[in-house]
Amino acid sequence: MEERIWHQAYAPGVPTSIDYEDITLSAALARTAQKYPDVTAMIMMGKELTYAQVDELVNRLANALLDLGVKPGDKVALSMPNMPQMLISAYAVFRMGATVVMVNPLYTEREMAYQLKDSGCSACVCMDLLVPRINKLKASTGVKTVVAAHIRDYLPGLKKLMFPLVKKDLHRKLRPGDEAHDFLDLVAKYPADPPPVEVKTDDTAALLYTGGTTGVSKGVVLSHRHCTVVVQQMEAWFQGAREGNERLIAIFPFFHVAGFTAMMNQSVYKGYTLILVPRPEPKTVLEMTKTYKPTYFGCVPTIYVGLLGLPEFKDTDFSYIRGCLSGAAPLAAETIREFERAVGAQIVELYGMTESAVLCHGNPWGGVTKPGSVGVPVPDTDCRIVDVEDDSREMPQGEPGEILIKGPQVFHEYYQKPEETARALKDGWFYTGDIGYMDEEGYLFIVDRKTDMIIAGGYNIYPRDIDEVLYEHPQVAEACALGVPDAYRGETVKAFIVVKEGQSVTEEELTAFCRERLAAYKVPKLWEFMDELPKSAIGKVLRRELKERERAKREE
Repeated sequence: MEERIWHQAYAPGVPTSIDYEDITLSAALARTAQKYPDVTAMIMMGKELTYAQVDELVNRLANALLDLGVKPGDKVALSMPNMPQMLISAYAVFRMGATVVMVNPLYTEREMAYQLKDSGCSACVCMDLLVPRINKLKASTGVKTVVAAHIRDYLPGLKKLMFPLVKKDLHRKLRPGDEAHDFLDLVAKYPADPPPVEVKTDDTAALLYTGGTTGVSKGVVLSHRHCTVVVQQMEAWFQGAREGNERLIAIFPFFHVAGFTAMMNQSVYKGYTLILVPRPEPKTVLEMTKTYKPTYFGCVPTIYVGLLGLPEFKDTDFSYIRGCLSGAAPLAAETIREFERAVGAQIVELYGMTESAVLCHGNPWGGVTKPGSVGVPVPDTDCRIVDVEDDSREMPQGEPGEILIKGPQVFHEYYQKPEETARALKDGWFYTGDIGYMDEEGYLFIVDRKTDMIIAGGYNIYPRDIDEVLYEHPQVAEACALGVPDAYRGETVKAFIVVKEGQSVTEEELTAFCRERLAAYKVPKLWEFMDELPKSAIGKVLRRELKERERAKREE
């Protein structure tokens, strides 16, 4: 692509453009299994599976699904935490020419029903606990075939009885009324030869649903090319990563685009080892980090904050960690500084969304990190900042506007939603709905979502500005600001606060702290202390849920 100002910020050796390998996800796994058959692909609480074993299990499950009536081009839902069957199932679906639909296993019945029906799934591979729910939804969706996966199947020895994250759920067995096939029974029964199906890079690999922050959740159509292009962009960005010789701790769930791309597909493409974390909680993450010693560490800001709050964190040796990444939500500058000091490795904050297969910007790995910035566009990616009311007007440097991106990793359509697609994609540019600005070197600073902006007394207020200040307070563990209706100002600022364990702080103290650091009109007028903030499955604070709670209170 043409030279851009941000290319000067690239770390040495990072290309501005890439000659992409045209390869499917299925073929990438087959190649990795051939090159690194004995390299550990996954570790599940001590149980290890090599790439040769994974490739064979993928073939067996793909043949089983074909025999059960699932056809190339069909949609197959996967609903599990990070367990070996999730990766095996995804690549089996890729290999048989079908499309993966990732479904959050924590979803309510209504949320699951919507995605299964909207996507037209004909089959579902799920953790055993969900079998009754999926069977119940068969009548209202297109699901005909259900495969049950048990987390105990890939736990070593006594951990099948002792695994603390699933407790009583471990021992659920299929019952006569479940109408489901057992995962291990299928992979034992069917042959290990690759299925006779040709898969092309333009075929749809996955439907990943957006979080629904701007209306109904939409299925983002990602081809094999989208998925392998973005991992090659990540490969170029993280120069020095050793093929077949890195260990990634998979805190991001595979059903989310961050785990799907940056953990699962990236590892398979490069022959890395995945340390599976079925349920990401700070104490569990720290214990698994100390036990399995990942060379790369990635998670969401709430996990970083939680780790810093653990007393044993400061006494832990992290010398094996070569680098860290953060994504899915803004990471406070103070958190970056504190974590980097403790671990001795750079945190690279990345920016992207489901529509960009997870990545469009990043602070340069081995280059200059600017606190508060999500970095610069990655290779072959372009970015513009336009007026939120008039998209024909490009915003001057340093002034906020809507962020537009373009690149080979950007999706082409929302599934069966042509009007939504037309609103989001114009002349190849994706309108992100995020507000931000670029500095003189092309570094992007996210201000907020268009939909989160507070208008109080005629002033535009971005909640992230307030969140950043509150996170600097020594007694604050978590914070989230939003606008609530106000008869005089139109809206006023309310802040939700979680205080660090064993500490205390008053509204008056927080107000005084903010007045020293924020313009008067940005200082929260209302405060609410909570034990915890509502979060998504990956730990992202759900500002919209807090908004919904406030709306419900007003209607009571």
